Amino acid sequence: MMISAIGPTGTQRMADMIRTNGAKPNVATAQAAATGETVPSTPAALLAAEGAPIDSDKVASIKAALAAGTYAINPRAIADRMIALDLPGTAR
Repeated sequence: MMISAIGPTGTQRMADMIRTNGAKPNVATAQAAATGETVPSTPAALLAAEGAPIDSDKVASIKAALAAGTYAINPRAIADRMIALDLPGTAR
């Protein structure tokens, strides 16, 4: 087992994560462990390492609508949502 300034790394850390958190590592996590890279040790760290989830179908449909000039923007809905995020209870 390798030790760093913040604790075990590599395959041992991945094994510890699975055992203690019940987390299931993804392919990138398994590859990192195999190469000796640091592997996230908590579910939150795992999610952060994987990046934001992306809905590829939605991205493709928005790109197509933009290219076709048919993407409709509703400034009122955007403003209402921004206000609701800043001031809960004010959504219309």
